[in-house]
Amino acid sequence: MKTQIVKVSLENPEYNIIHIAAEILKIGGLVAFPTETVYGLGADAFNPDAVRRVFEAKNRPQDNPLIVHISDYNQLMEITDFIPEVGKIITNAFWPGPLTIVVKASKFIPTVVTGGMETVAVRMPKNKVALKLIDSLGKPIVGPSANLSGKPSPTTAEHVYQDLNGKIDLILDAGPTEIGVESTVVDITVQPPLILRFGGLTREKIEQLIGDVETTEDLKYIRRSPGTRYRHYAPEAKVVLVERGDALTFNRLVQKYIDEGFKVGYIVYSDEIKPDKNLVGKIVSKDIEIYAKELFQSLRDLDMQNVDVILVESVEAKGIGTAIMDRLIKASKP
Repeated sequence: MKTQIVKVSLENPEYNIIHIAAEILKIGGLVAFPTETVYGLGADAFNPDAVRRVFEAKNRPQDNPLIVHISDYNQLMEITDFIPEVGKIITNAFWPGPLTIVVKASKFIPTVVTGGMETVAVRMPKNKVALKLIDSLGKPIVGPSANLSGKPSPTTAEHVYQDLNGKIDLILDAGPTEIGVESTVVDITVQPPLILRFGGLTREKIEQLIGDVETTEDLKYIRRSPGTRYRHYAPEAKVVLVERGDALTFNRLVQKYIDEGFKVGYIVYSDEIKPDKNLVGKIVSKDIEIYAKELFQSLRDLDMQNVDVILVESVEAKGIGTAIMDRLIKASKP
């Protein structure tokens, strides 16, 4: 299979390009598309064979559920028979946007989408290309990150091509994504709601609207969301976390790994840590939202430079920093 990359306007998606992409989806093909978070891998959510191709292309475990993407509220009624009041409140406030809700799945959702569970994850992306694509197909699409499972998520079309060339039909290239980390997943089948995965919508904003939400380590619940159980977001290189501003530990680890014969890279942002000019790496912005946007790109860039170890400076786990630390902790696991 030859994978095509087609540029598309982010603000005014060209009808003919979107139409071609939708036609591919209609016959069971796979199309990578931009969202505000990361690039997604699209397939007709009601075509089990097409959805299985998503798992095959990504080498994704079959019990890792997919997020269904919709373009209007009417499509939500095809996915679930009941939306709790709290779900109506948060979707009215944050859709389209980086919020995924977990609801009871309707009988029409193929079990391959849900990982065999009775719940399904769904969101409405805030991206005109994605919304036009779903509109043109006329039904919801699945949209996991368009990368090989376990790798850093793709924030550009080039990242998708690096991972999935020859495995999917088409990549719609609308430039880098806006947020750079995946959506926040909230289970609204329980009270109080549970955040199953931190992401582009902060806990603080959710709680300002609906009051306290909780987190859990209970497998019964966390398995309802992607990105919670398997090794995720990881480059080929070993990721080692360093506390913010801890130059002493940073320099000690640099020397340790160099002495052991490893090529060392870094991602840092504070004034206290000053990497040697002979090291390869990236000094990212102190602006936490820019840090989030550049994280996966930075990890992939350092992989391309064949480093063995990446020392990454931690951020404070609040706001979108919570999502950043979630990704870094998962990436640093063996």
